[in-house]
This record gives sequence, structure tokens and C-alpha cells, in this order.
Amino acid sequence: MSSTTMEATQDGQPVFYLADEHDHEAGGSTLLGFWLYLMSDCLIFAVLFACYGVYGTAYAGGPSPKEIFELPLVALNTSMLLFSSITYGFAMLVMERGNKAQTLLWLGITGLFGAAFLGIELYEFANLIHEGAGPQRSAFLSSFFTLVGTHGLHVTCGIIWLVTLMVQVGRKGLIPANKRRLMCLSLFWHFLDVIWIGVFTFVYLLGVLR
Repeated sequence: MSSTTMEATQDGQPVFYLADEHDHEAGGSTLLGFWLYLMSDCLIFAVLFACYGVYGTAYAGGPSPKEIFELPLVALNTSMLLFSSITYGFAMLVMERGNKAQTLLWLGITGLFGAAFLGIELYEFANLIHEGAGPQRSAFLSSFFTLVGTHGLHVTCGIIWLVTLMVQVGRKGLIPANKRRLMCLSLFWHFLDVIWIGVFTFVYLLGVLR
């Protein structure tokens, strides 16, 4: 794109020249900004993982991971989040085909899997607190609740964002702005999957094996 610009010289005579303006892809800055946000979120979780690595063996006479973690329940919870990532991938595929109804269907299924994940996690937290293994019991439990709870908070925000986008797609369809927003949420959702795999491995599996 070019535009004509006028500039006056010292003798008062106007000089005209063309200024070339480069076209920028719509939404490019949005995706860049979202990637920067994800990098900052990586730093937050890196700090939480580091804290758990330091305090994960500070039981203060309280229960150890082997005594309180129920791996079958955690494995079920993990499968809920992994399935939600798969169904979100299906939603992105049908979105590219312009199929609004199927996009909403797969997004809804994704939300249900995410809600199931949160439900199981809340059940685990409530059960631990009921057994006297709350976050105030030891440094290990404090770091555990903080790390897993922060991830759960992110999933909660992701579900709210998902429902909001479903309403927008239902009203305005698969317009470019909605596709871009769904792409950002896709990055966020898969990012949470990767973080949870780290939690499952580093916190639950290694905790039970100690």
C-alpha cells in the first residue's frame, strides 16, 4: 500500500514523494502477544515446580505422597484432560472446514471433559482436607496445593473462556476474529495439558515412588 506525502523545502517549494506502507496480517499482534503471555505463564509454573522440588519432602511429621495420593483417581483425571485436548483438536479441524455446528459440538464436549477434570480435582482436595492433609499441614502439602490449585484455576479460566467463545460463535459464526480467538484458546488448552503431564509425572508418580 502506498500513500502520497508532501514536504516543504527551505525555498518554500513543495516536494511530493511516495511512502510505502507494508501490509500486516490481521491478528498477527494478537497471536504474538498471546505467545508472550504463555511464556510468562511458563515462568510462573517453573517457579511453582521449583518450590515443590524444594519442599516436596518436608513432611513435618505429616503424611507422605505415598500415603495420600490415589494414582488410579489421578490417572482418570489425567485422561479427562487428555481427552479434552483431543476433542479441542477435532473442533479446530471442523472450524477450518467452516462447519459451525460441529465446531460448537466439539467445543461443548471439550468443556464437559474439562469440567469433569475439575470435579475430580475438587473431590481429591476435599478428601485430603477431610483426612487432615490440608495445605497448612506441612510445606509439602502447601506446595502441592499451590501447584495443583494454580493449574486448576487456569483450567477454570479456560472453561469460562471456552463458554464465552461458544456464545460468540453461536451469534456471529466462524468469522476471522472468532477463529483467531479459538486458535489462542487452543494454544492455552494444549499448554495446560503439557503442564499437567509434568504435574502427573513430577508430583504424583515420583511422589509415590519415593
